[in-house]
Amino acid sequence: MEPVTGSGPASSTVRVSVIGDRKAEHSLAGAASRLALLVPWAMKGSVAMADQGLISGSNFIIAILLARWLSPEQYGAYAIAFAIYLLLLMLYQSLLLEPMAVFGSSVYRGCVREYLKAMLWLHLLIAAGMFCTFGAAAAIALKAGQAGGLPGAYIGLAAAGPMILLLGLARRVFYLELSPVPAACGSLIYCTVTLGGLYVAYYRHWLSPLSALLMMGLGGLVSSALLFIYLKSRLPSSGASPSLRETFLRHWEYGRWALAGYAMMWIPANIFYPLVGSLAGIAKAGQLKALMNLPSPLLQTYAALSPLLLPYAVRVLERKGTAGADSLMRWVGLFSISSALVYWAVLLLFSGPVFRLLYSGKYQEVIPLLPVAALASISNCAFFGPALVLRAMKSPVTVFTAVCVSVCISLAIGVPATRALGVKGAAWSIAASELIGFVMAFILLRRKLRKPLPDLAESETQVTA
Repeated sequence: MEPVTGSGPASSTVRVSVIGDRKAEHSLAGAASRLALLVPWAMKGSVAMADQGLISGSNFIIAILLARWLSPEQYGAYAIAFAIYLLLLMLYQSLLLEPMAVFGSSVYRGCVREYLKAMLWLHLLIAAGMFCTFGAAAAIALKAGQAGGLPGAYIGLAAAGPMILLLGLARRVFYLELSPVPAACGSLIYCTVTLGGLYVAYYRHWLSPLSALLMMGLGGLVSSALLFIYLKSRLPSSGASPSLRETFLRHWEYGRWALAGYAMMWIPANIFYPLVGSLAGIAKAGQLKALMNLPSPLLQTYAALSPLLLPYAVRVLERKGTAGADSLMRWVGLFSISSALVYWAVLLLFSGPVFRLLYSGKYQEVIPLLPVAALASISNCAFFGPALVLRAMKSPVTVFTAVCVSVCISLAIGVPATRALGVKGAAWSIAASELIGFVMAFILLRRKLRKPLPDLAESETQVTA
């Protein structure tokens, strides 16, 4: 006997109710799924920001304490040495760390332990070159009789630079698996050792640009050693082992344009420290450093997210292509620009008390230039969005092109402006360069997105035997 089914208005109402309930269930399931995806990323992003915040925060605190404790000449020497260190960091990132984020998440995903060994050999080669170069620079500065602690700063850079960079390599390994917690622990150790050593140097009256850099190197050595011990017990060994030559060629093919791009990115923000020091006196370089310390926490926040976002961006582009790139650029750009505007609105409102608190009454003469520093900082943060997408598309040459245009314009106006106006001319030149760089990167990315993306699952860098 067949079951009786209704066909009147009541049964239609029941069917509509059931369909509505099912739609509501699907909607709730979708919202729960999105929330389940968002929560882990929010937690990882928070840990990544804490990781980079510990590194950059300790460096920021060191910069502030040295500005308070050292003479303007010695602080100017530290500013010049730290600007050179940032150049080394950018070059190191372009040749080792950024390609590692791309290839370690794709080509070498199954042999991370062996890949890391090749990275350590490349690090040793770079460290040897750094030690010889800055040892020679210290000898030349000493023979030339340069005052203000500059020879000691070069010696400190030669000794400490490789150890600080090694920590960056150790931390980057954990981001390949999107696991920033151990990296954050290493950063905490770095922060503790570095700031503790700096306090001891100040208490013992040993404080100088040399001792400050050596304390940073000690922190890098201790924390990276502990991270590598942890990695040795955690990374599985695989049969495949990439050769040093193969690894170098892959990194060079990718990183040569990133190398040029990072070198160009260093110029507008850092070339003016030695330029101001040579044209207006080394104490003026300290003034410029005191001004540009203020954008540092904001910029380092985005730098903290970059190691986590770059592997993620590569995977998004593999799955979604142009649509994924466009969406990624929009939300990264919106986040970076809006947070920068909020940061600078608060800072400009309380600029006087902030400077008095940080510098104990010193460097008050650069407070009127804070809006210029804000313009440079916001433009740099805006640049982060299109630059991230372009690197994920394995197109660092496009980033290089955008930065090259901005640097050429910056130097064309910056050198005469610095000669005529000193710190004011340098600050305006930095702001102009950062703004032009963002505009160029945005335009070039939009042009690139009009074309179909290549298959990003395959490496564009084909290594031939």
